[in-house]
Amino acid sequence: MRSARGSQARKDLPYRSCVGVMLINKDGLIFIGRRRSESDAASDGYSWQMPQGGIDPGEEPYQAALRELYEETSVRSVSLMAEAPEWYAYDLPSMVAGRAWRGRYRGQNQKWFAFRFEGSDSEINIHQPGGGGHRPEFDEWRWEEMHRLPELIIPFKRPVYEKVVTAFAPLVSEQLHSTAHP
Repeated sequence: MRSARGSQARKDLPYRSCVGVMLINKDGLIFIGRRRSESDAASDGYSWQMPQGGIDPGEEPYQAALRELYEETSVRSVSLMAEAPEWYAYDLPSMVAGRAWRGRYRGQNQKWFAFRFEGSDSEINIHQPGGGGHRPEFDEWRWEEMHRLPELIIPFKRPVYEKVVTAFAPLVSEQLHSTAHP
């Protein structure tokens, strides 16, 4: 009975407003970083994700996406390719819900943006990212094929990543086509 009450109370909590960024390079590959906090965990393969973070009070989602991307990667050389057609939400599992964000949210409601990366890889700095004073989010990064993203994210976020991949898949085809035929 106790867990049912806890579960019901969690369902009454709001979602945290957040943004996510799919950074696409000239080869149609996507930036992913390995979350620093999970790098010591057993190698479950689910510690990779795209940049994401909360929207500050009074901040527009697009501005939050640019800020989060810079804070986590130091990247500024981007152009907007697309905005996801809707917000995508996920609930935190009960084992995480009480600790994350001091138990104030049931999960996140995310607005996703796709950006074309127009810089060189040397611009990416995850160890001393931009925005000052922020603890680095990632301890490793790499470029990855879009179709692999859902299998690399922690399982409770997988449905959101599947929607993001579906929404932005045409952009990668477009990107590859325009690079192959300038």
